[in-house]
Amino acid sequence: MQGRCLCGALVYEAEGQPSTVTVCHCRFCQRATGGAYLVDALFKRARFRILQGTPRVYDHRSEGSGNLVHIQFCEACGTKLWLEFQRWPDLVGVYAGTLDDPNGFDRSPARTHYIFIDQAADWTVMPAGARLYPGDTTLKSGDRVVPLCLTEPRVSGHST
Repeated sequence: MQGRCLCGALVYEAEGQPSTVTVCHCRFCQRATGGAYLVDALFKRARFRILQGTPRVYDHRSEGSGNLVHIQFCEACGTKLWLEFQRWPDLVGVYAGTLDDPNGFDRSPARTHYIFIDQAADWTVMPAGARLYPGDTTLKSGDRVVPLCLTEPRVSGHST
């Protein structure tokens, strides 16, 4: 899979399917995307490489974990392309919308984590089968959080 920024100065490649997919509803991701959430395809670093260009980096301290998130972006057009994590140095989180084929990977509810749903924008639809986490999938201690698994769709911030 290849992806690129708006102007084409930065091009990357990720081999195979992502290890996992995260749909993050935290305020950071809302601000970073300008949308309701970020679809973050997580690849092993060994399966990711830059084919063209050199990204600029903005380091942001996560409000949740306190660790740094390194946002890789194009200096020319400003497109954010991928994230690198102090907390998970062997992973690269690709902004799925920057992939040449943003539908070229499995983002079915069974493979996807929906995180920080306690910050989700009103009227965001969580699909049946989704695994929902109020915050992150792991605690600061490293322990995994048990998700709520939906049997039917849910609309956030709205009582039906």
